[in-house]
Amino acid sequence: MDKINTKRFGLAFGFTGSLMYFGCALIMLILGHDGTVNVFNILLHGVDVSTIVKMNMSTTEALIGIVQTFILSWLVGASIAVIYNVTFKTK
Repeated sequence: MDKINTKRFGLAFGFTGSLMYFGCALIMLILGHDGTVNVFNILLHGVDVSTIVKMNMSTTEALIGIVQTFILSWLVGASIAVIYNVTFKTK
């Protein structure tokens, strides 16, 4: 098996994280507060998120959030690739 390209794997994770963030924002836009609370209460095994769901988010906050999510996801993906490559043993 080959080594993982750290930058490409990080990029894949970054885009995946950003896509999930966008999906979450879309759920909030379509379903409103009560629908969003229902979806995430079910997703989080009954944890009540009604007090922490923030619906009045500005466009700037959303853009900063998606950039932060991309960066964090990229770092996670790159870290996984580096750890895999360091511990990878060839036969």
